[in-house]
Amino acid sequence: MNLYKTILNNLPTAAIVVDKNLKVRYASRAFRDYFPRSKGKGTLKDAIGCTETGVCGREQKCAFCPMLSLFSEAVAGKGLAFRLVVLRNAEGENVPLRIKVQPLGKFYLGVVDNSYETEIAREMYSAQSIQQRLLPPATPFGGVPYSFMFEPCREIGGDLPDVYLQDGCTMGLLADVSGKGISAGMLSAFVKAGWDRSESSPAKALRGLSAKYRELNLDERSYITAAAVRIEEAEKRIRYCVAGHNAPILLKSGAGIDEIVMSAPPVSNWIPDFGYEDRTISYRRGDILVLLTDGVSESRNERGEQFGLERAENILQHSPNAERFIERLKSALIDFCGAFDDDVTAIAFDL
Repeated sequence: MNLYKTILNNLPTAAIVVDKNLKVRYASRAFRDYFPRSKGKGTLKDAIGCTETGVCGREQKCAFCPMLSLFSEAVAGKGLAFRLVVLRNAEGENVPLRIKVQPLGKFYLGVVDNSYETEIAREMYSAQSIQQRLLPPATPFGGVPYSFMFEPCREIGGDLPDVYLQDGCTMGLLADVSGKGISAGMLSAFVKAGWDRSESSPAKALRGLSAKYRELNLDERSYITAAAVRIEEAEKRIRYCVAGHNAPILLKSGAGIDEIVMSAPPVSNWIPDFGYEDRTISYRRGDILVLLTDGVSESRNERGEQFGLERAENILQHSPNAERFIERLKSALIDFCGAFDDDVTAIAFDL
């Protein structure tokens, strides 16, 4: 057994050894990496860090344990057993494992068949959790009430919505980075870290982000579009700056819809020293301010038709507040195109 332990412990493949009484005799280092609270031996419950109360294998819930079922099948058949199992570890994470069990003398050896893929899945799950923490609070914390939607088309998104208070004023940022997936997620995290929340001017914050972006020395395929606003309630005024966004700001007023467009390039290495400048627009009580990424307007249905800005404006005109607008926009997008092929993000403010 000591020889088996030495061999298994030095393999990158996760492995667990169980006897005919379903007692765990050994769990390899790689297996314990999946379950940090594993005792390495004892019951199956001990091996995976199961948090259920009671005696392992004797409780009613144990009938639904995929690990117990897998090894019971192997012991009963005295041969091979193979199954995809999804287990919850002590940290509350769902861990998907493809495990193949085969006889090993008087023991049964369970080998995780997809250690690398499973590790990637775990890392992706962790990255998703981190990205969720970058989002603004679902419930406004003060200042101007708002609502938002964030629907990444892959596990990790490249959009970044943010809302925060600066010197008593509500600040809003909506950034959209080039690309999709992991690389886009990393660049959106850079935007979160590189954005100066202490700066009251959206344009100065964009210029600061642009300077930090140039230090990355990325090629011309990478860029960041962004719309930043400062809502000054005392003056009933919106201070804003836009970098490459496609008609990003919509304002609902008594006269209808205003589209606020600025001719300014994205944050990139294309025009590295571009001087972003603030502009202002007044608003009235009851208006709704909306920031959208192009994933909203450019979402396509099965016939290749784009959702378009006009549909979003129509939904806005028939929405009494920001929350209802976001709800209706999300529902309309799902009805229109089903699955998204780009990140879809929007923020709406009740002014």
